[in-house]
Amino acid sequence: MTLAAADSAAATEPTAPSLAAATRVWAKIGLLSFGGPAGQIALMHKELVEQRRWLGEQRFLHALNYCMLLPGPEAQQLAVYIGWLMHRTLGGLIAGILFVLPGALVMLGLAAFYVLFRSVPLIEALFFGIKAAVFAVVVEAVLRIGRRALKNRAAIAIAAAAFVGIYVFRVPFPLIILAAALIGWLGNRLAPQSFAPAGHGAGGSGDFKGVIDRMFERGELKHAEPSAARALRVAAVWLPLWLGPVLVLWVATGAASIWTRIGAFFSTMAVVTFGGAYAVLAYVAQAAVEGFGWLTPGEMVDGLGLAETTPGPLILVLQFVGFVAAHRAAGGLDPLLAGTLGALLTTWVTFAPCFLWIFLGAPYVEALRGRRAIGAALSAITAAVVGVVLNLALWFGLHVVFRELRVLPLFGAGPELPVLASIDPAAALLSAAALIAMLRFKLGMLPTLAACAAAGVAIGFWPA
Repeated sequence: MTLAAADSAAATEPTAPSLAAATRVWAKIGLLSFGGPAGQIALMHKELVEQRRWLGEQRFLHALNYCMLLPGPEAQQLAVYIGWLMHRTLGGLIAGILFVLPGALVMLGLAAFYVLFRSVPLIEALFFGIKAAVFAVVVEAVLRIGRRALKNRAAIAIAAAAFVGIYVFRVPFPLIILAAALIGWLGNRLAPQSFAPAGHGAGGSGDFKGVIDRMFERGELKHAEPSAARALRVAAVWLPLWLGPVLVLWVATGAASIWTRIGAFFSTMAVVTFGGAYAVLAYVAQAAVEGFGWLTPGEMVDGLGLAETTPGPLILVLQFVGFVAAHRAAGGLDPLLAGTLGALLTTWVTFAPCFLWIFLGAPYVEALRGRRAIGAALSAITAAVVGVVLNLALWFGLHVVFRELRVLPLFGAGPELPVLASIDPAAALLSAAALIAMLRFKLGMLPTLAACAAAGVAIGFWPA
């Protein structure tokens, strides 16, 4: 290389951003992160890898694969991971908070609007249309995840077993995930070719060395080196931060209070939410609707429709559930204040563990590279998630299209079946139109939601 060429390469080589510059980028990503995990990961890839070259392609994919091993929203955890690499704990906090904050504020406002005005005819008509679009969105998610995960007969069998387990026998979602992980781990020993992990890609050109890669080479990322003492410090700080409020609420209000139940339930969700929001929603719907009685099936669908329209992780739908649950069990508090506190508690116990997983486990991420047993377990979990999300799609579809369902008794609790005479023709036609728009004509999620909402208003105010 000539001296001029070397000078030119040095001039174009990306430099490490300041914390303020990185904060501006994280804020931009948080405000624009629509489209679910796929869209959010693609946005981060474009901003961080392609445009700014903060990290190379392989390091981005390696970090993403690590986040896919974790419970919780992988896109938000990826932001925490990259922010932590560049600017230590403060950088990770800023990246993770800004990824969630815009959507959380919007969702809080939408939840309050929903409980105040949902009985207004115009709002009812809007949500009638949105429910049809939500059904189409979840069906599209089943197909998207299935194409990636169901590569062989073993994966198809796991997906089918997961669907039968959760829909027919009402097996709890955490048990399905644990069983799938065990099957994947054993399958790696007995038939490793059937349990090879599915890859995760992102657009872009050939690999290069980004800012973080060069910082590693220069030995500037000492905080990313594994340390037992550091791991103990992280656990000593973040476990109390996460679970301390739940313990305080339990002592102050009792085990049966709405606050303790919200804190304990969504803390459990934070540990078992493998496979993304669509997977865990099946279990949340089962528990929040049928177990706790916090919402009706229709309200659960409405909440997902609202979450689809906000930036940030789709798992923010849990914030809606916490708001409605606390609003209805306000006790002596103002209902809106109780709902706000319930939403904030839900958001805290949902996302605080994400920082724990990254700050605790990221220094050991290199040790995971090449471990086939872990990849096989993740592959089996991903296959099981297809069956779980299929159950969610069916659950939503039945509650959108039919006015009445009945439970088929089976070992104490069986599947819900529709009463065919209770079909809602308008809902069925609108759901079919939404499916055709998304699957046949590839109309995006937000345009489909908008079109279905407008159609719902038209149907609601059509002269009888």
